[in-house]
Amino acid sequence: MQFTKGHGAGNDFVILEDPDGRLALTPELVAALCDRHRGIGGDGVLRVIRTAKHPDAVGRAADAEWFMDYWNADGSIAEMCGNGVRVFARYLAGSGLAGTGSFPILTRAGLVRAVIDGDTIAVDMPTPRLGAAGTATIAQLTLPGTAVDVGNPHLVSVLPDSIDLDSLDLTRAPVVDPALFPAGVNVEFVTPLPPLDGFDRHVRMRVHERGSGETLACGSGALAVAAVVLHDAGLAVGTVAVDLLGGRLVATRGDAGWTLAGPAVLVASGETTLG
Repeated sequence: MQFTKGHGAGNDFVILEDPDGRLALTPELVAALCDRHRGIGGDGVLRVIRTAKHPDAVGRAADAEWFMDYWNADGSIAEMCGNGVRVFARYLAGSGLAGTGSFPILTRAGLVRAVIDGDTIAVDMPTPRLGAAGTATIAQLTLPGTAVDVGNPHLVSVLPDSIDLDSLDLTRAPVVDPALFPAGVNVEFVTPLPPLDGFDRHVRMRVHERGSGETLACGSGALAVAAVVLHDAGLAVGTVAVDLLGGRLVATRGDAGWTLAGPAVLVASGETTLG
């Protein structure tokens, strides 16, 4: 099996090119590929498959040739991954499967468009929808948060000044209300940072992703955080710099919708005998 390894701000993926859907991809195989000790290692798997060849994509987007079939590291399937779709775009362009400027990609959360500008890839993203209030409990600490739907579920908790972001133990999943998040949830913890020129807000974030654990970055999570931060500031449009363990992502709400921008890098390719 041929593979490529890539990452967006440290959020890393195993990429499998399977244009005609011939690969028997299973939860067990995905988990084995993502195993950091016995496999290749990654936060998830990106299968590159034609929209006409995947049952979740057939008939949904005639103008997008490629469908991002995204799997979490534990073998579960996810609707959207903001870093994953940018790495997916880098792979399409680098392998000659798409142009090097702008092109559409179908995801389970809908159609997005990638724009490549050197080291940075920007993707127009689904509009975040703010929902109900919720809580996340870590050890004995219960923190309030806001549910956000970015095509996949998020809970954003803006920390009070009394709590240090680095002190949170994210080695285990935060406990959330299963009635509010029956399919699980990505949980983002946020603290404000000093202003930066060119940005309306500047924050720092850590995230525990369902199916993957704490990751160095989460693109859809950065978008969810930006939506909450701009809403709390009373801003209808704006740009938010989101600093994560793996680097900076930029989420922008403009008149035409939302975009997520940041680095996307392919670091290796090779062959594995797993499966």
